[in-house]
Amino acid sequence: MQQRRRPSGTDGSDFSYRMVVDPRYTNVTKGKSRLKALIIIQAFAQLVAVPHILLVLLKEEDFDKLSIISVIHGFFSLLIGELGRRRSQTSLLRLYMVASSTVTFLSMTSIVKNNDHLKVIHEQSSWEMRSSVLFENGRLVFGFIVQIFAVLTTTSLIENMAPAKRAS
Repeated sequence: MQQRRRPSGTDGSDFSYRMVVDPRYTNVTKGKSRLKALIIIQAFAQLVAVPHILLVLLKEEDFDKLSIISVIHGFFSLLIGELGRRRSQTSLLRLYMVASSTVTFLSMTSIVKNNDHLKVIHEQSSWEMRSSVLFENGRLVFGFIVQIFAVLTTTSLIENMAPAKRAS
């Protein structure tokens, strides 16, 4: 059985004849790894919301259906984003951008609609409610910042995945 070796004559002087990888391919690889990290961070932010929602449901308080819908929708959008990233499908990545941006918008809308942040300012005696609302608001601000980076990274990734434009 013949062993695979480097061809003779590759002492380094033939480097100019070797193929160079198009920078778009290296950018796609870097973009996919950045998007993977951002999806993991977004999943963590979604998982942090689950105990908060469960506590509200267990206390049998009025719960915001919009926040529950946004968390469920968020997990589906992350699944779509991960599938699009793994399979390099731009259509799934575009759907991920729209879906995750919608989740961020729904989350922000539920906080503004709920008006708990105004109650915290007026009633400073309720530490439990104040810490819960501040934690939720902090989570949403963090999620919003991560969402901005995710959209920018996904847009760059989609542009680099597009076929090269031919010069006319």
